Order: sequence, then C-alpha cells, then structure tokens
Amino acid sequence: MEKYKIDKRTGWEYELKGDYYYPTGRIMKNGVLTLETVDNELEEQYDIGVWGRRHLRFIRQHKKSLYLDLFLSGKLNAYLADVNAQAEEMFARLVKDMAAREGVTEKLKAEDQMYWVQEMNRISALAREIVHHDLIFV
Repeated sequence: MEKYKIDKRTGWEYELKGDYYYPTGRIMKNGVLTLETVDNELEEQYDIGVWGRRHLRFIRQHKKSLYLDLFLSGKLNAYLADVNAQAEEMFARLVKDMAAREGVTEKLKAEDQMYWVQEMNRISALAREIVHHDLIFV
C-alpha cells in the first residue's frame, strides 16, 4: 500500500499509519502541496468548560461525523465554547426559576440551612439532568 495518498475530490493528503489513512493537514492546490491548519494549535483558544468537555466526549463517541467535520474545519473549539456558554446560561436560569417556584429563598436559608442546602442540591441535580438531556447529549 502507498504511504501517502491524495484524495482527488478534496485535495487532502493522507498518510498510512498501520491499517488506516489519516489526514496530514496538507492540501493539493493547483498541483502544489500546501500546509493547512488541520489541528487546533493555530485556532483561537476558547474556554470550553465542563459542559463543553461533556459534549465533546459525547460527539466523539456517538456523532463521529460531526466531530470529524468540526475538527477538520478548525471550528471545534468555537463550537464547544458556544455549547458551554448556552449550557451555563440554561443551568443558571433553571436553578433560579425552580428555586423561586418551590419557595427556596434566602429567608429559608436563614431559618433552616440544612434543608435549604438539601433543596438546592436537589434543584441543581434536576437542572443538570435537564441541560444534559436538552443540550449536551443531543
């Protein structure tokens, strides 16, 4: 088998490693190989946070074509940072709304701290499950 192959449709160069061909990051343009940024070293650095890392783990395992498309286009970190920001906003809003709806207030915190902590932990766990279901694991 050849060590290097060039996909005529896309112009991407692939290198044989073991039994599989992997993209090298070089693209053929007008008959000349040029270096393109495939890995995320040159991409702007984003804070992907805990929600972004969870979504990254999910798309790596279950949505491989989406992961590969984002990775090869150099948009993975921006996408994960956006998912993280949406998830943080959704989580904070859910916790605030559910606490207000169920009467878990600062007054309750002053009166019975242990009960307040118990209720806030329950509300946080419920909000976390909603964010996972609606945003992270889709």
